[in-house]
Amino acid sequence: MSDEDDLEDFEPDQDDFEKEEDEKETEEGEDYRKEGEEFPEEWLPTPLTEDMMKEGLSLLCKTGSGLAHAYVKLEVKERDLTDIYLLRSYIHLRYVDVSENHLTDLSPLNYLTHLLWLKADGNRLRSAQLNELPYLQIASFAYNQITDTEGISHPRLETLNLKGNRIHMVTGLDPQKLISLHTVELRGNQLESTVGINLPKLKNLYLEIKNAGLQT
Repeated sequence: MSDEDDLEDFEPDQDDFEKEEDEKETEEGEDYRKEGEEFPEEWLPTPLTEDMMKEGLSLLCKTGSGLAHAYVKLEVKERDLTDIYLLRSYIHLRYVDVSENHLTDLSPLNYLTHLLWLKADGNRLRSAQLNELPYLQIASFAYNQITDTEGISHPRLETLNLKGNRIHMVTGLDPQKLISLHTVELRGNQLESTVGINLPKLKNLYLEIKNAGLQT
């Protein structure tokens, strides 16, 4: 069985994902920055290393024709990381958790075309933009400094978490591309309107409008 067949049959464990979010709901003030708090201007450069990879890799799975194996899960949270360039070489990764670091750039993830699940909460991201990832189904960018929703076009994306960012308007969520997206979390932003949220499969939408008198 090929990687593509394996990924197409994958159904994300949504319950585990949501359970983890619920457990953290009461601890967010401690685990992440408070609303309005600024990050320090500079952090010491801390790139992802091979040693960190060895510690964080798990879940050995078949790849390609089924004759080879690779670790497909990586957890490297709370490592003060400023650079994940090394991930460009780990193309078989399917589950990646880089939360609670100091990342400003996720572009190395563009090489992970088998990615199914991504968690990048609590970093210094100003954008959630990535190349189209064909199998990505769950993505969380909560508690960053993201100002817009441009560049999110993953065709199998089902759950998107942008809680606790700095988004004023929703733009770029193309209903013709985001045909599977059913859950969007936008609470803790600075939204002025629901304009721009027009998704064909949307079932769950969580948000707050700062001024109820504006168009919704």
